[in-house]
Amino acid sequence: MEELDGAADRRLIDDLGEIAASPTFQNLKVSPQSAGELVGRHPDWARALTVLYRTYMDRDQTVIALADRLNQDPFLSAAVHRMLTNVASIRSASEILESVSDIEPDQRERFHNILLTESDQLSSVAEGLAAFFDKGVAPTRSISPNEEIDDFLQEHQNHFPELETAAEALASSLNLKEQGITTALSEMIEQRYGLSITYAAPESAQRPKAGSKRGPKADSKFGSASRLKPGAKSGSHPLETNGAIQDKRMVLAEALPGPTRRFLLARTAAELALAEPISGIIEKSSTLTSAEARRRATGALASYCASAMLLPYDRFLEQAVKLRYDIERLRHSFDVSLEQVCHRLVTLRKPGAEGIPFAFMRVDPSGYVSKRYALPGLPIPRYGGACPLWPVYRAFQTPGMVNCSLAAFPNNDRFLFVACAVEKGASAYGQHRPLLSIMLACEALYADQTVYGDTFSTATRDQALAVGPTCRLCTREDCAHRQEDLIVAT
Repeated sequence: MEELDGAADRRLIDDLGEIAASPTFQNLKVSPQSAGELVGRHPDWARALTVLYRTYMDRDQTVIALADRLNQDPFLSAAVHRMLTNVASIRSASEILESVSDIEPDQRERFHNILLTESDQLSSVAEGLAAFFDKGVAPTRSISPNEEIDDFLQEHQNHFPELETAAEALASSLNLKEQGITTALSEMIEQRYGLSITYAAPESAQRPKAGSKRGPKADSKFGSASRLKPGAKSGSHPLETNGAIQDKRMVLAEALPGPTRRFLLARTAAELALAEPISGIIEKSSTLTSAEARRRATGALASYCASAMLLPYDRFLEQAVKLRYDIERLRHSFDVSLEQVCHRLVTLRKPGAEGIPFAFMRVDPSGYVSKRYALPGLPIPRYGGACPLWPVYRAFQTPGMVNCSLAAFPNNDRFLFVACAVEKGASAYGQHRPLLSIMLACEALYADQTVYGDTFSTATRDQALAVGPTCRLCTREDCAHRQEDLIVAT
């Protein structure tokens, strides 16, 4: 089906367009408009070019990380200073022994001992440095696991019918409608699989003991949740390490919001009960080439199942249509988080019962894109920020409020953008408030089916917000918000 509707080719063209925007090719004057011709005539070479560029990006990020480590790591600074001290002591003692001929025997022995001691310390520091650099060498790869998962989800249009069926059957067997969701999921995990569920203070739930098995990481890329390796460190938000499994105990922070707690329980239930259908999908995929990508994709599909359990497809789609895709009313209707609602809306692609095709984007205050799901004609940047006028960035100015815009691109394509900045978990006094901005986007022709389309009258639609994809691909030369030079030939 994907071959027939050309979705794969459109994604490839979008990827090539983003590559053309890279500063690496600035002097070559590569035009993104030629991407379609390359894909049409030489699709294999086009795919090879995208893989090559991703490999380059991987290496570039590794070099940057190692360079930053060399510049910032306190161990290196201390080691260099220690080596200089040892060398100075050795040189001073050697010069004295060389220049003073009538030195007393006991003094000579003292300087020999200094040489021996300082040389031994110098050797130890050198060995420590060698071990440091051996440990710091990053493994190379041809493509990052997150990008493989992006491609994997795009290939499936982020919809997995077999998992919908399995998740619905599991939810039905647990009688989630008849009894409380938290109670039903907890009893299943404890009674059927022998795990005990413990609610601990945030510090305990966020920091599993070294070597313990951690729970699935909640948010890495769109829809992806992956188990961290034992002892691994995560730079993600603390809530993402909740659900840690230690000594047959599932540890949850007692301060977790109800929707997050239920989602973590549902995801663990899916990992335990639906491992077979999940692994079957992973094994059939030719896109997931690395062990790490397969591991993360397994977590992604477990999260997918959790969403399907808490937000049953037919009932959720019916309510979404009834409420005209009002994400706030849907959140209250199903007692879930805003992000869970937005994730689920993107998965409504069942043939014959589709919802509005949505793109998805999530960024942090630095602009880093931590989740993405693109649409044909609306590529979400892989390697940098999008247009600064997109409401996903403006939403940080008014956390908790929904921002919507009717956006017009230079090629006259129009999209409805709906964004909201949410607090990821609860923060205590004195702690940083963890905000993330979440955005849905759909083609403007679907705007009338949403409550947000009412904001834009016919007159207003003629005055849609002028935006672009990224500055380097945007042909609006007079834009006051431009951050980078234009590379597109006009």
